Amino acid sequence: MDAALKGLKVLDFSTLLPGPFATLYLADLGAEVVHIESPTRPDLVRLMPPYANGQATSHSYLNRNKQSIALDLKDPKNIELIKEKISDFDIVVEQFRPDVMRRLGLDYATLAEINPRLIYCSITGYGQTGTYMSRAGHDINYLALSGIAGHSGRIQSGPPPLGIQIADVAGGSMHAVMGILSAVIERYRSGMGQYIDISMTDCAVVLNNMAASGVLAAHKSTQAESAHLNGGSFYDYYQTQDGRYLSIGSLEPQFMMGLAQILELPILAEKGASFQLEDQSEVKQAITEKILTKNYTEWSLIFAAHDVCVEPVLSLDEALNSELSQHREWTVEVPLNDSSENATERQLSCPIKFSRSKPTYRHVGKVLGADGW
Repeated sequence: MDAALKGLKVLDFSTLLPGPFATLYLADLGAEVVHIESPTRPDLVRLMPPYANGQATSHSYLNRNKQSIALDLKDPKNIELIKEKISDFDIVVEQFRPDVMRRLGLDYATLAEINPRLIYCSITGYGQTGTYMSRAGHDINYLALSGIAGHSGRIQSGPPPLGIQIADVAGGSMHAVMGILSAVIERYRSGMGQYIDISMTDCAVVLNNMAASGVLAAHKSTQAESAHLNGGSFYDYYQTQDGRYLSIGSLEPQFMMGLAQILELPILAEKGASFQLEDQSEVKQAITEKILTKNYTEWSLIFAAHDVCVEPVLSLDEALNSELSQHREWTVEVPLNDSSENATERQLSCPIKFSRSKPTYRHVGKVLGADGW
């Protein structure tokens, strides 16, 4: 079976997480991705522990299926080399601050004169326009400015430091992939490429979707623990007797009533659907006290037998080795580069499941400059 994106060629200048994760998706789905890196200033992901099989695990994952070309972009000869080859490519992805690629002579306007069908995607923190365009930032800053952090976490302790990079990935990477593939479809009609400006902060703002609709149309302000889905209702996490946690999301009437019966809590049936914060506070206190009466294993066994939207909070290690992980093939064994022993490294799989096309897993991320032009 052919991979879904077989035939597309991508020139990737990005580093760290947002751009490489976007091009990882393209590569897994069959595109040929050529990753350009500096020979003197390697991608910092290459240096980040932990390591396995002689490489940083994050690099081996984010750059699997990609070719690695080491080029000094400050050398005019390499700029000319890229221009000579750009007609062979469909897509460029870059993640420098605005104007860097123009100064290098590799901006969209310059390359589109050579290849009018080129789709060129820039991923930045704050976009190509506006007063923040040249400002430095990280995921935590984009979440702060997008409003997400402002209505997340607890009133007493404030916004939580999260275990994943939401703005980088859900904002930058995923929106970049959507924009690129939309431009590919549009090119079938027009025959022309185009420029895509992806701001991780812009894209994080729309992740507020439901809360933002209330702010914009109903002028309803938000803060932590003020709504049904951000800790203001019994939809929350609860600690067990042994210090583990359960997630309770039993909002719909049938689930709420089922949970009330299992926990033997009439107050949940009476006040669980209330929109009053005072009622929700009473319900949460009752659930908190009840969940503390049994340990994690006991509650997990009880709720495994009932379909009421209650699940145990797993560690990442537990999640990746769970029954659900096995059934849905969350992980895959990926061949190491140049391995004569058919050695592999376990990595996250591509989660998109087609009826005909299949993701490809050719090799883990390569050593710097493993391929040549």
